[in-house]
Amino acid sequence: MKPVTRWLTAVTAAFGLLSLVGCDEQRIRELEEDVSTEVEVRDRFGVPENIWQEADGSHTLEYNRQPAGYQNYMITIAPNGTMKALRQVVAPHVFEQVQPGMDQQQVRRMLGKPAKRMTYERKQETDWDWRYIDPPATEMLFTVTFGADGRVLRTGRSVVMRDGG
Repeated sequence: MKPVTRWLTAVTAAFGLLSLVGCDEQRIRELEEDVSTEVEVRDRFGVPENIWQEADGSHTLEYNRQPAGYQNYMITIAPNGTMKALRQVVAPHVFEQVQPGMDQQQVRRMLGKPAKRMTYERKQETDWDWRYIDPPATEMLFTVTFGADGRVLRTGRSVVMRDGG
């Protein structure tokens, strides 16, 4: 690929990501906890990737921005139909809650759908990756490694390396 073509591709991708982030920021500003309704949430965010039922009668709508973006949102709707909480869950403070022995559903419920899943047959392990930004602008991956039993063995973080040539 020619340098100019590579540069144009990178700039186009960056603008695409910025517009997605900008749209989400606008959507979030238009919503208010304990006031906005589920209808208003769905009007702004669309159809959720998943809906998680909660023990207190509320439910959580999962909105993924992976693999193109760096966020996943969990929006909890109270039993009365109002938005109780809106959380961006692909973040270090959430990663710290992922512990060895947790199952895949527990991790998915915490972080949302991963950007990538890769299985290593010989090792009998599966890695799930989530993309995130370490401020101010370092692209990172958070990886959860599951064993053959579907339980967390370990987690890790790494810098995303870009082709510099």
